[in-house]
Amino acid sequence: MILNIFSRIFDYVMILLIVLNLSLRKYRDGQNKRFSTILIALIFLGVYFLLIFVDWLKLPSWCEYISLGIGIVLFVVFRKRLWPWRMKCKECGKKMNWDAILGRDENLCDECWEKKYPEKKQEREEKEKLSPQALSLDKIDERCRNAEKVEDVPWGSWEPSERCVLTYVMDGDNVLLILKKRGLGDGYYNAPGGHIELEETSIEAAIRETKEETGLTVSELKERGTLRFQFKDGMRMVCYVFTTGTWEGELKECDEAKPFWADRNNLDYDMMWKDDKLWLPLLLDGKEFEGWFVFDDREMLDAKVECVSEE
Repeated sequence: MILNIFSRIFDYVMILLIVLNLSLRKYRDGQNKRFSTILIALIFLGVYFLLIFVDWLKLPSWCEYISLGIGIVLFVVFRKRLWPWRMKCKECGKKMNWDAILGRDENLCDECWEKKYPEKKQEREEKEKLSPQALSLDKIDERCRNAEKVEDVPWGSWEPSERCVLTYVMDGDNVLLILKKRGLGDGYYNAPGGHIELEETSIEAAIRETKEETGLTVSELKERGTLRFQFKDGMRMVCYVFTTGTWEGELKECDEAKPFWADRNNLDYDMMWKDDKLWLPLLLDGKEFEGWFVFDDREMLDAKVECVSEE
């Protein structure tokens, strides 16, 4: 019975231990924790082989419990070596971050670690004085999440987690918009658009998304602007904005969007994302632009828009 249980979970346990061991390799101060995953794997493997040996010799079933007991005894005797992880700092009792839990054999929080090793604090401060490109990914993510203003975001090291497109189709004084029915920005008016797939260029994505959401096939697209959004929940989005006056087909509503033509001189900005009012007039006037924004859900905390050029 015990052998059957071990057989079912063996692959999952070993894969988990291998992945954990590999993830620990990036920490210089967590060698003992990395070594403990090897010891756990060896004990687990040893018990598994004992169970197979008992089954091969057709020994009584109680021998399986002896094999399992050997593993438990080894784990208890060497528990400090086999399980060095702690959730809280052993000095101050403060809950530690994930890097400290995984990567520090001494189980100290950042403050206690820097107090014990002042050179580590000096090393960290020197790194923070470097260019934004030298900041760690965790530090960049922390600064982005805590940003309240555009200048709080380290744009020099900022990398988008989402890449999107918007396409504004023009027909004289009319501009094609959609009522977003689901997803990000549901209930708002917006231009047709969406995510760029891995195998696509931004223009290919703009053509595909416009077709999917409106039924129109567009061509001769011109890129007008680039928008960068930092959200408080951690999402980082870059959006490439296109315009075109060349299209064919008939409008079709889909599950995600309801398309309609709107008077470009009388747009209802109250039904749009708050940033639209800052840059959409530039687009409608034929100007090129760049924008940087900080949002908390749908609330715009700060914005910066620059006009790059105009026709």
